[in-house]
Amino acid sequence: MPVREAEATDAGEICALIEEHARYEGNDTLVLDRDEMTKHLFGPDPKAWVLLAEPPGEPGKIAGLAFCSWNFSTWEARPGIWLDDLFIRPEYRRCGLGRELLAELRTRTTGRVEWDMREGNDKAAAFYAELGAEPVPGWIRYRWSFRG
Repeated sequence: MPVREAEATDAGEICALIEEHARYEGNDTLVLDRDEMTKHLFGPDPKAWVLLAEPPGEPGKIAGLAFCSWNFSTWEARPGIWLDDLFIRPEYRRCGLGRELLAELRTRTTGRVEWDMREGNDKAAAFYAELGAEPVPGWIRYRWSFRG
């Protein structure tokens, strides 16, 4: 199966994928601390989890990821999934891996699977619409960042 749970030994590759995604989105300076990421994903109190996509016919190679955490909807009274990052390396796009990652997420909750998408990403918008996902009208996301 080309989608699998990430393991602690995958932390370096997870960080590399996130850094590649940042460069794809125009952030050429992001460098993640591999030890911190390992602690937050695989330590005694994990804060997030990752699914990895392996390309067909290339076992052990990593083509992309879904980086997730649990959320909870008070209005639905059930847990859902926050998808913080979905990224497939360009050479593996159009192989169905993004669809497989999202399908696996859908099996893990009867609640909502939610994510942000950068404005103007028409290819992603078309892909998400094809899956049946819709933008959330009338809501604006806020962010309160630690500045220490």
